[in-house]
Amino acid sequence: MKRFAFVMSVAAVMGLTWMNGFASDKENDKERDIVDTAVGAGDFKTLAAALKAADLVETLKGKGPFTVFAPTDEAFEKLPKGALEDLLKPENKKKLAGILTYHVVSGKVMAAEVTKMKKAKTVQGTDVKIKVVDGKVMVNDAEVIKTDIACTNGVIHVIDTVIMPE
Repeated sequence: MKRFAFVMSVAAVMGLTWMNGFASDKENDKERDIVDTAVGAGDFKTLAAALKAADLVETLKGKGPFTVFAPTDEAFEKLPKGALEDLLKPENKKKLAGILTYHVVSGKVMAAEVTKMKKAKTVQGTDVKIKVVDGKVMVNDAEVIKTDIACTNGVIHVIDTVIMPE
């Protein structure tokens, strides 16, 4: 409950409005950048709070293009107890930024291209592994659960697990 209150207070400070569920309107998403699209979806409150804490909001609102493997709120809940709260502390800003930029690839890489890749270089500097297993696209240990959410500055692919750099 403490984490939920923290995330909601960060969201309030950011002046963001949340919609219920992931009701992506592809035409509308094309008119919004990656951050606004994720915020509007409603399933990325924790990601939005983490981007704010790591000072990455303006970067992902920039020209890009970017491909973001965006973990849902449920994905963040899979982290070990206390890990998220620890990462959101100001003294861990650099570590948090490294984790978040590990979810970002330069360029606009649509799902059809992702499935042909074995790895992708992240903005963080190291590669994520990509594979197709039983028809499911995996980025490291995260399953891609929604693809090709087009934005003005790139594309979002939704993943079910927060991926960590090695």
